[in-house]
Amino acid sequence: MAFDQPSLKGRALRLLSGREYSRAELEHKLQRFEEAPGSLALALNELQAKGFINEQRVVESVLNRRAAKLGVSRIKQELQAKGLDPQAVSDAVADLRSTELARAQEVWQKKFGHRPEDAGERARQMRFLASRGFGGDTIHRVVSGGEDD
Repeated sequence: MAFDQPSLKGRALRLLSGREYSRAELEHKLQRFEEAPGSLALALNELQAKGFINEQRVVESVLNRRAAKLGVSRIKQELQAKGLDPQAVSDAVADLRSTELARAQEVWQKKFGHRPEDAGERARQMRFLASRGFGGDTIHRVVSGGEDD
C-alpha cells in the first residue's frame, strides 16, 4: 500500500466527518479503493463496532435535514435508498405521518401564501406539493384550505 493514499478506514472517517452515512452508502463509495478482498468489510465492521457508523443517527440526520421541506413518501424513499433497516425506516415514517399536514401547510405557505385563483394555479400548487412527497389527501386539504375536513 502506498503511503500517500489514505486507508479505507481513513477514507470512511473523512466521509463521516462531513455527515452521517449508512454502511451501505460507505460500501458503495469506498468499494473502488478496496485492494484486498474483505478489507473494506473489516474496516467498516471496526468503525461500526466503535460507533462511527450508526443507522439510527443516519435516520435522525435525514429527518432533521429534510422533514421540514418534504413529505413522508419522499423521505421514505431517501431512507430506503441509503440501505437502512426496513424496520427503522418504517418507524421513522410512522412518526412523520402525524405531522405531515402541518409540514405541508408550512411548505405551501412559504411557496405560495395564497389560495389558487383558477384551476391552472390549483394544479400547479398541487403538483409542487406532490413533487415534495406529500400525500394526496394532505395536498387536497392544504390547497383547498381544509374546508372539507
